[in-house]
Parts: sequence; C-alpha cells; structure tokens
Amino acid sequence: MVIPAYNEERRLESSLTEIRRYLRADGRSAEVILVDDGSHDGTASLGGELARDWPELRVIRHAINQGKGAAVRSGMLAARGDLRLFTDADLSTPIAELSRLEATIVRGADIAIASRALPDSHVELHQPWYRETMGRTYNALVRRLVLGDFADTQCGFKLFTGPAAEIVFRQMECPRFGFDAEVLLRARRAGMRVAEVGVVWRNVEGSRVAPIRDGARMFWDLWRVRRIGSRR
Repeated sequence: MVIPAYNEERRLESSLTEIRRYLRADGRSAEVILVDDGSHDGTASLGGELARDWPELRVIRHAINQGKGAAVRSGMLAARGDLRLFTDADLSTPIAELSRLEATIVRGADIAIASRALPDSHVELHQPWYRETMGRTYNALVRRLVLGDFADTQCGFKLFTGPAAEIVFRQMECPRFGFDAEVLLRARRAGMRVAEVGVVWRNVEGSRVAPIRDGARMFWDLWRVRRIGSRR
C-alpha cells in the first residue's frame, strides 16, 4: 500500500490506524509505504513514530515537493508486493474497498481503478459544488482528449499487479495532476487490461487542490499527456 502525503499530519494518524486495523482484522500482513512529498509539517516524523512498532510501515521522504504523481511513483517502484495499491492519505475511499479491486484483479485485470461514476458507485458525502464541477470538467476532457472510455480517472484508489506497476511507473513523466491519466494511457498502449470498479466514496475536508491555482496546472498536464499519447 502506497500513501502519498503532503502536509497530512492532522489527518494521517487516523488513516494509518484504520489501515493497520483493517489488515489485522483481515489476518494478513502488507507492506505500507508512506511517501512524504516534501512536507513542511510533521508528516514524516509522525510516520516514523508509528513505524517504531509497525515493522511493515516505512517512510520515504522527498526533500522538496515534487507532486503527487512523483510520490506515487517513488512508492510504487520501492514496493515489492505482487499487488500494489495507492490510496489517498485521507481514505476518502475506505480501505475496505480494496477487496473489490482485488477481486477484479483475480478475474484477470492488470489494473483495477476505483470509480465514483459507475451505477454501483456510492458517494456518501459529496465535495463542494465547485470542486465537483472542476472534477467533472477534467474527467470529460480526459475522455475527449486522451482516454475515451473511463468514467473516472482521478479517484485516488488504484490497484496494480507488480509487473504492471513496474512498467507504467518507470515510464511515467508527469509528476503532478496528469499522472493518473498518463499511467492509464501507458497501460492501454501496452495492452494491459484496465477495469473500473464502483466503490463507496466520501469527501474528507482538507483537500490540497486549489481550484484557481491548480486548475491551469491540471489542464497543462492533460495537454502534456495528450502529447505523450501522440508519440509512436
């Protein structure tokens, strides 16, 4: 399990506690990698404290902020598991939804991605209207310009087989918002099977995305992914 984190000190402990509780209840051990992406708060030190009595937890630290995509890439390529999940630090998709993605991998998918936009998805708590509008607009552009048949590429809960993760993340170029679309594009071009899975999702306050500041970056990244897709 890879958890990218930037200034997540206030929300992180409860999320890691929930992950650890889930793993214990499920009766299995899993490698958990917290990637601190150049935080200015106590994210890294909190992770280190929790790791003292949790041997499966380790912390990777970026000296400077590089972007969520770069953090996920670091974690995915450091991981050793046959299955590799990345999840947002706020657990807006509950960790128990992992079983749905795992079942999809068992049925033959190389990558299973959580979706908030399928008929069997269940959004328990919505984002503010302006964030939902921005997200829907971005997803519509992704479908139109890059990936025509995915309902939701941006949900921060995706499961990869080890070989799939090694291929797409070693090739990945976009370190920030465009990385989700890029890795799915690269997977598609490599002939991998990517399946969307409806999940429970609930908004958790404290998003690091600023609509005005980051909106332009998101659309620039999308254009960059489109150019990557045009290469032979």
